[in-house]
Amino acid sequence: MEFLETTLGAVLRDNAKRQPDHEFLVYADRDLRFTYAQFDKRVDELAQGLLAAGLKKGDHVGIWATNVPDWNTLLFAAARAGMVFVTINTGYKLHELEYLLKQSDLNCLFITDGWRDSDYVSMVYELIPELKICPRGHLNSEKFPCLRSVVYVGQQKHRGMYSMNEIFLLGQHTDGAELHQIEASLDTNDVVNMQYTSGTTGFPKGVMLTHRNILNNGLGIGDNQRFTEKDIVCLPVPLFHCFGLVLGMMAVLTHGSTAAMLEWFDPLLVLATIQKEKCTAVYGVPTMFIAELNHPMFKMFDLSSLRTGIMAGSPCPIETMRKVIDLMHMTEITICYGLTESSPVMTQTRFDDTIDVKVETVGRALPGVEVTIRNPETGEECPIGVHGEFCCRGYNTMKGYYNMPEETAKCIDKNGWLHSGDLGIQEENGNFRVTGRIKDMIIRGGENVYPKEIEDFLYSMPGIKDVQVVGIASKKYGEEVGAFIILHPDVKMVEEDVKDYCRGQISRFKIPKYVFFVDSYPLTSSGKIQKYLLREIGSKKVRDMGIAT
Repeated sequence: MEFLETTLGAVLRDNAKRQPDHEFLVYADRDLRFTYAQFDKRVDELAQGLLAAGLKKGDHVGIWATNVPDWNTLLFAAARAGMVFVTINTGYKLHELEYLLKQSDLNCLFITDGWRDSDYVSMVYELIPELKICPRGHLNSEKFPCLRSVVYVGQQKHRGMYSMNEIFLLGQHTDGAELHQIEASLDTNDVVNMQYTSGTTGFPKGVMLTHRNILNNGLGIGDNQRFTEKDIVCLPVPLFHCFGLVLGMMAVLTHGSTAAMLEWFDPLLVLATIQKEKCTAVYGVPTMFIAELNHPMFKMFDLSSLRTGIMAGSPCPIETMRKVIDLMHMTEITICYGLTESSPVMTQTRFDDTIDVKVETVGRALPGVEVTIRNPETGEECPIGVHGEFCCRGYNTMKGYYNMPEETAKCIDKNGWLHSGDLGIQEENGNFRVTGRIKDMIIRGGENVYPKEIEDFLYSMPGIKDVQVVGIASKKYGEEVGAFIILHPDVKMVEEDVKDYCRGQISRFKIPKYVFFVDSYPLTSSGKIQKYLLREIGSKKVRDMGIAT
C-alpha cells in the first residue's frame, strides 16, 4: 500500500481540481447537493471565517451536532486552518459535556438546537452563564478558561453566540492569505481530529488522530470495498464516531466518491436514499440493517444498485447477513474491526470472502498494519489458534490520549504495539476472530469463559433474535454466566428452555446460570452495546431475587 503523506485539505482541493463537477455530498431528503468544487469553496470560506473570528492554528474546535450539512464543512475547514477538530457525542448530557469541554481545552464550540430530549442551547447556557454577558468571540468563563467562542449552527441568533452565517460572512470578506500560509505549513503527522472514546468503561479519553492516521485508514477501507469515483455511499451512521468520519468520509474522500448523508438514522430514509441516489454501498451496525430489513415498506424499494458496504460495531447473526446479501444485494459487504485508538480499523473482511468468514471472523489485517494476538500477561505473541489480546502497530496508531501520558503508556507499549483490550485468536488463513474484551471475559471458578462463544451458540436456538452474555458477580465462583436475550415477536420461552438447549452442547460451566428476557439493550449513541451496564443490571436482579451465588 502506498501511503498518503498529505492532509485532508490537500486531498479535498486535489479532488476539486480533478473532478470539480462530481458530487461529493448529497442529502437526498432535501435534495441538497455539493460538488467537489462547490464544497471546496465553502470550506475555504468557513476556514477564513474561523481565522477572522479570532481562532488560530492549533486551536481546538468542537462540534456537538447530528450529521447536519455543515458538520463536514467544519471538519475540513478546521483541518485546512491547522486546527484540531473535536467531535462530541450527540447523546452527552450536562456532566459529560462539562468534562469534555474541560479535558479537551476547547477553544470554540459549534452547536445545533439539540438531539432527542437534549436541548443543547439551554444546556450550554446553564453550563456557561457568562455567554449571556460577554461579547461574541470574547467569552470569559471561570469554569472553561480556554473557551472563547460558541457558534450556533443555523440562522437563529442566540445571545453571546455567533451564527454560522456570520462566520461564513467573515470568511467571504477575507482575502485568504493567512489561510494559504497556514496550509503550506501543515504536516501529515499533525493532529487533525480528537475523538473521545465512547465511555463504555470509565471516563472518556481524547484520542488524538493525525491526517496520516485517518486518511490512510480511509484509503485502505475503501480499497477493500473496491471504491471508485462512481461509488455512492449511504451514511446513516454518526459522524462524531470513527464509523462515520473515517470508514465513511475518509474512504469517500480518498476515492473521489460521493457521500449520501442522513442527519440521523431512520430505516425508511435509508431505504429511500438508496433508491433515489442509486447508492452502491450502505453502512450500519447490525441493528440498523435489521431495522431496514424488517421495515413494513422494505419490499417497496429498489435496492438493486447496492454492491458493498460495511457492517461493524457488534457481531452479525448469520441469518441477518444472508438477508443483507440476498435481499439488499450486498454481495460484497465487508466487516471491520478496530477501535478509535487505531484510527479505527485494524482488520477487514474482503469483498470476495465467504459468508462464513464475514460472520465468524473480522477478516485480515489492513495493508500497512501489523496485527498480532499477544498474551495479556507476558506480552508474547500467541500461537495460531490460541486466545490472547488483539494488538496492532503501524501508520494507524493514534498519537496518544490528550493530556493523559500515563494512560497513553498503558495503551501503547515500548515496542509501539497498541493494546486493544479485546480478546481474540488468529486462524491459519490469516483471519482473526474476536472472542470478547479482557474485562468481558468471564472467569468462573478458574475457568475462562468467552462470551462470544456462548452468544454464537445461542444464536442457533430457534426463537432467539439477539443475545448478549456477561459475567454476573458470584461469591462462590467469582462470576456466573448471565445471558440477556431478545426473542423474535410472538415467541414464548422460559429460562429452563435455554438451559435445556445448552445441555450436552456446551460445557456445563459455560451454560448460563441466569437468563434474562429483555426488549432491548443499553446502547451508546454510536450503537455499541454497553455490557458493563448489563453486568450491573444482572447483578442487581440476582440480588433482588435473594439468590445466593
